[in-house]
Amino acid sequence: MRISSRIDLINNFFSFYSFLSHWLKKVDGYSLQSPFVFQVYQDLQNYLKTQISSNQQIEAVRKYLLSSSQNIKVLDLGAGSKKVNTHQRKVSDITRYSTSSKKYALLYQYFCQLTPANQVIELGTCMGITTQYLSKVTKGHLYTFEGSEEILQIARSTAQLTNASYILGDISTKLPEILSTLDQIDFALIDANHTYYGATNYFGLLLEKIHKDSIIAIGDIYWSKEMNKAWDEIKSHPQVFLSLDFFECGIVFFNPKLKKDHFTLGI
Repeated sequence: MRISSRIDLINNFFSFYSFLSHWLKKVDGYSLQSPFVFQVYQDLQNYLKTQISSNQQIEAVRKYLLSSSQNIKVLDLGAGSKKVNTHQRKVSDITRYSTSSKKYALLYQYFCQLTPANQVIELGTCMGITTQYLSKVTKGHLYTFEGSEEILQIARSTAQLTNASYILGDISTKLPEILSTLDQIDFALIDANHTYYGATNYFGLLLEKIHKDSIIAIGDIYWSKEMNKAWDEIKSHPQVFLSLDFFECGIVFFNPKLKKDHFTLGI
């Protein structure tokens, strides 16, 4: 068996095991003992129901990109893609395999609007779909980071966002530059690199600017053993007082008034 085939087999087994483990651990809203988490979860469910038919303009962009036959050059600065891991990729494939679904874009939007949403960070612009969702609830300014130039060009061209800055380059160097100009961060989405070092390094940098009402979302927490290890360390961090596991992402809160706890939930 080729090494690449073995890696695929291991990744597939880990994905199945992770999904099964999450399914066995997850609880429904009525089983939640925390009043705060119960309210947040119920409000999230209502938000998804009421907003699922909205954002038609953004979803039209997604539909357009999914139908595109354009090939672009992709620079991967992290773990790459599980589905299409080549330097030349179709825009449609990137959109299909590397962009958050509408449900999870709405989930990020919901948690963003729970914060003051004055300073918002997105690490991993991709095709800019989630960027547009976050932009709609950003009251101040959104900073979105992408390492691949041609991907960023497409994301920027599909929407005229007056409250967003598109930042090209290695996040490890670009993020500290932007953070040095900001007094605090309200909401951040870590959805780039997909390595243990990348996730934990970005989280550590963001920690320097968070406050008690900040929320950080981490995408693809079961993408690999590395990412799952990073998620375990992040949710156990002393500054994290509450963590929510939605399988495709994790959400962490920093308010010391919250009881230190962790919940596995479904949507």
